[in-house]
Amino acid sequence: MDDDVRRALVTALVIGANGYLGSHVTRQLVADGHDVRAMVRAGANTVGIDDLEVARVVGDIWDDAALHEAMLGCDVVYYCVVDTRGWLRDPAPLFRTNVDGTRNVLEVACRPDVAASLRRFVFTSSYATVGRKRGRVATEDDVISDRNLTPYVRSRVQAENLVMGYVRDRGLPAVAMCVSTTYGAGDWGRTPHGAIIAGAAFGKLPFVLSGVELEAVGIDDAASALILAAEKGRVGQRYLISEKMISNADVVRIAAEAAGVPAPTRSIPLALSWAMAVLGSAKARLRGTDEKLSIDSLRLMRAEAPVDCAKARRELGWEPRPVEESIREAARFWVGLREAKKRSTQTG
Repeated sequence: MDDDVRRALVTALVIGANGYLGSHVTRQLVADGHDVRAMVRAGANTVGIDDLEVARVVGDIWDDAALHEAMLGCDVVYYCVVDTRGWLRDPAPLFRTNVDGTRNVLEVACRPDVAASLRRFVFTSSYATVGRKRGRVATEDDVISDRNLTPYVRSRVQAENLVMGYVRDRGLPAVAMCVSTTYGAGDWGRTPHGAIIAGAAFGKLPFVLSGVELEAVGIDDAASALILAAEKGRVGQRYLISEKMISNADVVRIAAEAAGVPAPTRSIPLALSWAMAVLGSAKARLRGTDEKLSIDSLRLMRAEAPVDCAKARRELGWEPRPVEESIREAARFWVGLREAKKRSTQTG
């Protein structure tokens, strides 16, 4: 560990340690020499952390006994649990996990014996909780309007407001990390954005969506920001974590080039994307199915305006790499994974 960024060793708990961001936070904490506890659900895919020496606690965000056991004596808790399925026809699971589940964890964190040692609760929020308007750059000070929010964004706003309420009313030493779309290697659960990278790397994307842009950041850089926040983040503050805004077409092109395959040459105009989304939403209603391309999911894929992450750079000392590097790493990860599976099949 570099002397310039050496941190005091702590006892840290990562809730959701097997997830995409959680696994990268866990890996960095272990690499830095911290005493790490990893809380995972029973039966969860833990391949992202199976090679690490951590103390595992099996349980979920509704298991008060497991939460209490995991948090007791911790200096820092990293909360990396979120339901990101913005396309769900019935949004009830989003609110159960993102809001009600968060509340249950916060209640345990505020128990006197847990709070006695807890100096930071690092909450993974989303850049979607920041108010963004076309023609201006958004910062942490921009409050989002409650009007016309998708259920997913509404659940994330409510969860973040809940955390800040516990800071104000219960003295919880929390910070909220408003993380943008993450790209990089180790996406063992194949997130929706990871699936796009995989499709591009395998040459299986028939087209790209025109007019779709997202704020993006490398997964390792996002994890680094959370760890820096535990040391330097100001209680009750939120920090935007993003490297830049990038188009869907550029993400696909970079991934295809890194994998050595041609990028899709066809593009779908934005108007046609909206028409397809309308059809997807109608199909969901008529058939009672969850359609990944819907009006709500397309709204999530369109960033209204860029965001300014100067606060995280200034206060946390956060220095992200260009997100293009992480996109290339993601593409190489998927290619390597496919080749490993082929070799396993041939020798099995």
